[in-house]
Amino acid sequence: MPKNKPHKGLLKRVRVTKTGKVRHRSAFHSHLSSHKSGKRLRQLRGDHYISNPEIKRAEKLLFRRLRGRSMPLSARRVSPSPEQRREMRAEKQGD
Repeated sequence: MPKNKPHKGLLKRVRVTKTGKVRHRSAFHSHLSSHKSGKRLRQLRGDHYISNPEIKRAEKLLFRRLRGRSMPLSARRVSPSPEQRREMRAEKQGD
């Protein structure tokens, strides 16, 4: 069985954040900006995130599970606090 390979074109155009969101650069901003209004250029300036329906398509191209903005915060991995770590260690030693 051959390996699943991620789509190289998409990999070059997006960046996946630690939380699983997909950042991309907005189109129409790189050149020919003299005839575009200042408001339009300001709105194009920042990095944007891919919307949820597009994320479903990106998952298929990248062969990787991604997370949209609608996924609950409880699904995010969070490092335990020092108090929680102490409790976890105490439970392990008690067993």
